[in-house]
Amino acid sequence: MSGFVEKPEPVQVPGLVHLHTGKVRDLYRNEAGDLVMVATDRISAYDWVLPSPIPDKGKVLTQLSLWWFEQLQDLIPNHVVSQELPEGAPADWAGRTLICKSLDMVPVEAVARGYLTGSGLVEYNESRTVCGLALPEGLEDGSELPAPIFTPATKAEVGEHDENVSYEEVARQVGAENAAALRQATLSVYSRARDIARERGIVLADTKFEFGFDKDGELILADEVLTPDSSRFWPADQWQPGRAQPSYDKQFVRDWLTSPASGWDRKSEQPPPALPDEVVTATRAKYIEAYELLTGTPWNA
Repeated sequence: MSGFVEKPEPVQVPGLVHLHTGKVRDLYRNEAGDLVMVATDRISAYDWVLPSPIPDKGKVLTQLSLWWFEQLQDLIPNHVVSQELPEGAPADWAGRTLICKSLDMVPVEAVARGYLTGSGLVEYNESRTVCGLALPEGLEDGSELPAPIFTPATKAEVGEHDENVSYEEVARQVGAENAAALRQATLSVYSRARDIARERGIVLADTKFEFGFDKDGELILADEVLTPDSSRFWPADQWQPGRAQPSYDKQFVRDWLTSPASGWDRKSEQPPPALPDEVVTATRAKYIEAYELLTGTPWNA
């Protein structure tokens, strides 16, 4: 059992139809048929959406995604139509709301890995492969891969866990031509972002993208992109293969939840407790630090 500890009621806005309440984002459709994507301050860990929000998180994710979309626009088009706040929307939606093209979404997470860690490390230790792709001997936690790899995953519902799938399975689901385009776009965007992050002292270990096709059949980069929620960012000056790396993400949350201080058993069916103030504060600081290092501009909520 997992999912929302406390599922929020969607905000009702005249002219908008609520479509979905996700782990972090609420989706609406406006009268023009566009998607209205609202990033909240919700945070998830271990397939639970926690009851403790992280202040400014929704704005950080939105503003960082917009910055990345600009860096990538010569490589691939994105889904952003406008940042204009819908008429009648709450004032606190400002800075965390995007009007987006409605797309036919690809039903897989497009994951790129440049370094070995996480579920990829688990599979590598068992079989020297990641998503069926053979890798050389001698790699360890945090090792840079010989070249970035495309390791797709299923899209899971709230409370479920994404599962890695083979490239062949993606080709079966979306067709060989679309699978090839997805892989090429994923690795191209990852490589550009990896180089940009490296210049700013950050290792982009891995990341996941979502893509969709517009009405003309063009592949479009969608959802959030290259944020601490969708990526593993490590401080480059502390990168040291052979151990878990410090990171700019919700590791503070994971560490506290699995510590004796939380009193929570991850293997139980009980929902996790609320986060203490110091964990919320530290997590917020990491998200903002990532934003400031990547964009080169101070955070101004």
